Amino acid sequence: MAYNPAIAKLQMPARIARLPVDERGYPVPKFVATIDGKPDFRLAKSGWVNRCITGRLCWQCGEPIGRHLAFVIGPMCAINRVSSEPPSHLDCAQFAVKACPFLTQPKRPRNPHGLPEDKFGPGGVMIPRNPGVTLIWVTKRYRLFRSEHGNAGTLIHIGEPEALYWYSHGREATHDEIMASIDSGLPALREVAEMQGPDAIAALDAEIARGLALVPP
Repeated sequence: MAYNPAIAKLQMPARIARLPVDERGYPVPKFVATIDGKPDFRLAKSGWVNRCITGRLCWQCGEPIGRHLAFVIGPMCAINRVSSEPPSHLDCAQFAVKACPFLTQPKRPRNPHGLPEDKFGPGGVMIPRNPGVTLIWVTKRYRLFRSEHGNAGTLIHIGEPEALYWYSHGREATHDEIMASIDSGLPALREVAEMQGPDAIAALDAEIARGLALVPP
């Protein structure tokens, strides 16, 4: 099947090119669940998180990953350095932020229509919005921990960054776009911290200061 015109001219990693293609002409990442015989990009297949972690596999293409780990996250995850999704190859991550309609269209909302009633969300507390900006955070290490708030499950604390790539609309994000996304997402983080008490608020303030230092001028 031919690729969708929206992505046909993008540089596609060979590992992504080996993936099946859906009826719209988009490669189907390995993490995508199948519902009623069709891939549903909103859902991750059962057990895939654990397979990626234990087998050290790329979240996107499913092939072995090397020392450099690229996490595709939103600006709020850059504040608390937490992700519910394992890392990808850098080139797989770069393709995703340029090809995924949700990531390239900041005004595109999440679509809850038709999701299975028994679906389980990722661990922790998810902010149900399109952040408008995506960050590829490249690191060499991470550690796992169990969620204490929101949905039960395993979460990932991301290690110190080796490189940061900010995207919006499928291209490099501007400083103002990044700050607008951060400013609009912080109230949700503060709400969670306020429920946890003064220590959590103080910890969040420290995380915000640390995160803002990563924003390019």
